[in-house]
Amino acid sequence: MNWDQISGQWKQMKGKAKVQWGKLTDDDLDVLDGRRDQLVGRVQERYGIAREEAERQVDDWSRNMN
Repeated sequence: MNWDQISGQWKQMKGKAKVQWGKLTDDDLDVLDGRRDQLVGRVQERYGIAREEAERQVDDWSRNMN
């Protein structure tokens, strides 16, 4: 699924993101509003990982959303 689709369906996708990254709060997900760069930054922050790893996780997650 591409990011235009994810952004357009963010209300439905928030639950799937919460399952993937349980440390993200509902408030985090509301603020992100389907923006990839914001999601990468929040995953990086909450999990204490490198930006490249957060980008890989987000990209893998988005590819698996069908």
